[in-house]
Amino acid sequence: MTASNRAVSGQERQIFPIPGGVHPPQNKAQSNATPLTTAPLPSRVYLPLNQHLGAPAQAIVAVGEKVLTGQVVAAAKGVVSANVHASISGVVSAIEDRTLPHPSGMSGPCIVIESDGADTWVDLPENPQYEALATADLIDIVRQAGVVGLGGAGFPTAVKLGAKSPIEHLIINGTECEPYITADDLLMRTYPDEIIKGTLLLAKVLGNPADVVIGMEDNKPEAFAALQKAAQGTAVQVVRFPGQYPSGGEKQLIQRLTGKEVPSGGLPANVGCVVQNVGTAYAAYRAARFGEPLLSRVTTVVGEALAQSANVEVRLGTPVAELLAHFGAKEKRISRLIMGGPMMGFALNNVDVPVVKTTNCIIAATQQEMPPAPPAQACIRCGLCAEACPASLLPQQMYWYARAEEYEKLEAHNLFDCIECGACSYVCPSRIPLVQYYRSAKGEIRQQREDKIRADRSRQRFEFRQARLAKAEAEKEAKRLARQQAAAKAKAKQAEAATLTQAVAKPAPANDADQVAKLERALASAQTRFNTAQAKHQAALDENSERVDQLAAALKQAQLKLSEAQQKLQQAQAEHQQTNAAATPMPADDPVAAAIAKAQAKHDMTPAQKAQADVESLQKRLTKAQEKLQAAQAEGSDKVPALQMGVDKLSAKLEQAQRDLAQIVPEPPAAPPAQDPAQAAIERAKAKAQAAASMSPQEKLANQVTSLQTRLAKAQAKLAEAQANNADNQDALALGVSKLQDKLSQAQAELGALQE
Repeated sequence: MTASNRAVSGQERQIFPIPGGVHPPQNKAQSNATPLTTAPLPSRVYLPLNQHLGAPAQAIVAVGEKVLTGQVVAAAKGVVSANVHASISGVVSAIEDRTLPHPSGMSGPCIVIESDGADTWVDLPENPQYEALATADLIDIVRQAGVVGLGGAGFPTAVKLGAKSPIEHLIINGTECEPYITADDLLMRTYPDEIIKGTLLLAKVLGNPADVVIGMEDNKPEAFAALQKAAQGTAVQVVRFPGQYPSGGEKQLIQRLTGKEVPSGGLPANVGCVVQNVGTAYAAYRAARFGEPLLSRVTTVVGEALAQSANVEVRLGTPVAELLAHFGAKEKRISRLIMGGPMMGFALNNVDVPVVKTTNCIIAATQQEMPPAPPAQACIRCGLCAEACPASLLPQQMYWYARAEEYEKLEAHNLFDCIECGACSYVCPSRIPLVQYYRSAKGEIRQQREDKIRADRSRQRFEFRQARLAKAEAEKEAKRLARQQAAAKAKAKQAEAATLTQAVAKPAPANDADQVAKLERALASAQTRFNTAQAKHQAALDENSERVDQLAAALKQAQLKLSEAQQKLQQAQAEHQQTNAAATPMPADDPVAAAIAKAQAKHDMTPAQKAQADVESLQKRLTKAQEKLQAAQAEGSDKVPALQMGVDKLSAKLEQAQRDLAQIVPEPPAAPPAQDPAQAAIERAKAKAQAAASMSPQEKLANQVTSLQTRLAKAQAKLAEAQANNADNQDALALGVSKLQDKLSQAQAELGALQE
């Protein structure tokens, strides 16, 4: 093992290489030469409700309310969220939208507190025996204290500590590889014992992993010595390694210290690792031991536009303007004001933005220190960006896809594995702001995902409503049919009883044949009305008419009447057959004689009549079984499998009976061929033209306006759905909507002229 692959520590540890990386000027001597100081108490603080990744906190105080330092003023909302505490004592003067420290300069809700100058704290629950607390209690303390990752990401620490998979490595990140920033360096020099205790606290919560290590670059000798001394006799290993930007990235640090690579789209926990910043370990210890919430943080304030550069512990919510004034900023000399480092930070356009939990550095640079970037030139395809990328991506190809807004290809090239370190932009000879393209593309993709989620939810709500309405309508129709069938059965029983009574002493009435003939005519009439209703309904569907639902109801009613006529005719035919087959009258109160007569009638039937009777009986039983099955399916009954089995058996029996009947009864002559579709369309067109011929011009235009309105509504619905799903046919649908709108406007104008 060579010296470059060894950790410079009291214990030897292999240091693994990472791909890519650059070596920009460090510029750290400007701020790490003086001890850590404390910023003056601000006169006013602005506390954004979202100083972390995840859902913003929810304000729990009101305007005019007096608050104390350390009091919760906004509670976490959801699992991935964090509490916000008052960093000073005073009065809540406003809860309003103010400019946030964000690259976009956007606004967001903030709690504004006017200081009373007393800095009166709430009672803090100190706990000298915090090490004896249960894991769940320690996680809850960290959660209540609002501790988040202080390395810049701001992920709620309690969520990381609740990892479900087994953890083998706890890595405390003291790398601080970005130029200018020395906040973690000064924190490690000043509070080494607290950081070691915080590291051991986090290790206990994670089940005491076998490997607990604090890693830093070799440009921090004083911090390394202080932590190494504080870690003696503990399970914490302190190591340092040669500087290489961005070795402080979470995935890069894991690979450097363990040799493990986090998979694309994966988390450190997937490879048994948890990474926390040294500032986070310090804040977790202060919360567990002294009950202190996260109210302040160490921030590097540096730049040639300042009278003095240093690291300072500053209360959260302090306006950047007050902090710059404390260090003698010369406003006219400030050319660029950056929050964060020069590689991954962002420019501030407003000095009234507050310091937040993720503010690790503020750079007030002059024009000589950070001159404006030269204009971007054309890409020369040199490949230097790919060599510098620590995530082994293809920055050049991603740049072309980002410019062309080909977001699917960007995701296929693992855009979200980009840590936005800026190494590609740093080495680009054409000075192309590559990272800005990637950030913009990420924002567009996230917005598209959110839009799709909202569209899917809307569609699901619509489909659920339609299903609910359809179920209610089906239940209503089933109840109506059940009542109708019950009435028909009761009526049939009454008719049967009356027939039996009349048959006691006299032969069958002579007019049974007339009754059958009458019912046959009624059946033919019902069939004609059903065919007419069916034709009207089909024509309405073809024309997209508004009367489709009305004609569908009429069609259903005609179908019911047709079924009733068929049942009545079959019953009359059976009764006529039975009365003719009876040789002698039988007493109405003798069921045995009635059964004998029925059996005799069946015995006297020809084979064809018996087969036909079997087919008709099975058809009735199958119809009833299918109705019961449909009702059970609509209700979600557990009887559905049994009913389905009964339907299948009856279907098989019916098919066998039909085959038996076909062998006895010769097949009827072949039905005439179905009407040609073209001829059918011609007939429908003739019918439509004949109906239109009897209309007045005003009625024709009114019908045309109604039809166009219906077609336009459907076309607009299709266009809205295509836009929500970003479909390829949006332009074609939009053109169709435009044409329909023009036709509708013209028809409405003509109708208005006729009405005048």
